[in-house]
Amino acid sequence: MSQTKINIAVNCWVLRNKQLDGIGYFTVNTLQRMIKAHPEVSFTLLCDTKFKEHYFEGDNVSIKRIFPPFRHPLLYVFFMELVLPMVLKFIKPDLFFSPDGYLSLMAGCKQVPVIHDLNFEHYPKQLPLKNRLYYLYFFKRFAKKAFRIATVSEYSKQDIVTRYQIDAKKVDVVYCGINSGFDPLTDDEKQEVKNKFIDGKPYFFFVGSLHPRKNMLRLIDAFSKFKANTNSDFKLIIAGSFYWKTDEMQKLLSSNLYKNEIVFTGRLSEEELRLYFGAAHALTFMPVFEGFGIPIVEAFEMQVPVLTSNISSMPEVGGNAAIYANPFDVNDIALGMQQLFENKNDLLNSLIEKGNIRKEKFSWDKSAALLWQTLEKSISGIDD
Repeated sequence: MSQTKINIAVNCWVLRNKQLDGIGYFTVNTLQRMIKAHPEVSFTLLCDTKFKEHYFEGDNVSIKRIFPPFRHPLLYVFFMELVLPMVLKFIKPDLFFSPDGYLSLMAGCKQVPVIHDLNFEHYPKQLPLKNRLYYLYFFKRFAKKAFRIATVSEYSKQDIVTRYQIDAKKVDVVYCGINSGFDPLTDDEKQEVKNKFIDGKPYFFFVGSLHPRKNMLRLIDAFSKFKANTNSDFKLIIAGSFYWKTDEMQKLLSSNLYKNEIVFTGRLSEEELRLYFGAAHALTFMPVFEGFGIPIVEAFEMQVPVLTSNISSMPEVGGNAAIYANPFDVNDIALGMQQLFENKNDLLNSLIEKGNIRKEKFSWDKSAALLWQTLEKSISGIDD
């Protein structure tokens, strides 16, 4: 690529003054590295009017705060199809890059989204109606509009290619990395955490937003079956924020014989997450659908064994370093928990050793380098 000043406009509305989630971590970690690695490129970050965070620094960074706030699907349409085209026409970027997948059908410049997954196509009823209608109408059109597309797994790539009839050469896989701070705990630290928070008991751990796709009802039911089958003193720790449709979960818990053995922590700080995660007997992460599944690789980094789903992207990410269960089969999930509890043939150590090898496949440095290749190809006009 030539050394003439290149301008990339970046959609940063996903970072609107809230705690980071999966897409937020992807955006911050990849963009920070690309900004630092490419001082010859000007990055214009398009943000919410109230954006106050300081994730990005550099002489090649400028921030434009744009009205209206990006808060509701009706505003999505107004913003992306009316406001954004005018902004892009004014700043004349070589490329509009959108880490959360939203594009403008009306803008004239080249555009590259990161479409993390198509969960809304597979499970539309898991979303509020207004969001569902927006995603189902617009995202297939975004995929057609994009010059290139990045996504976070081969599974998601094939899903996009098949469902939206997109040329596979146009879609690049950029795996997620592992967030910093997930160093393994010592045995003494693990016991200290359990003594402080869980009455010294061993526990299975789940982390993620408490959303229908995370399959919490079956996970709780499976834990109850595990308890009944083993009579163990294990607990189930669930870390994450409630989103919607929580009545069913509350109803299930109210009648659950083991409800006192299930602990909801809410959303944890980074340090709390490191402690709870690192002292767990195993991660039990059983979503019905994931584009990637960051907790799996975080568990590898923390040397925590993994039980996860045998569908969508989870086997691709976990490889031979996890054990798998059918997320729709409560008995199968309970059996996976029992395998981890019994630790036959030193299963836990074997999973940890394999995880130490597997984790080398994932890093934010690698993610940023691959993503830059996608942007560079788009700016240069390479479409295959």
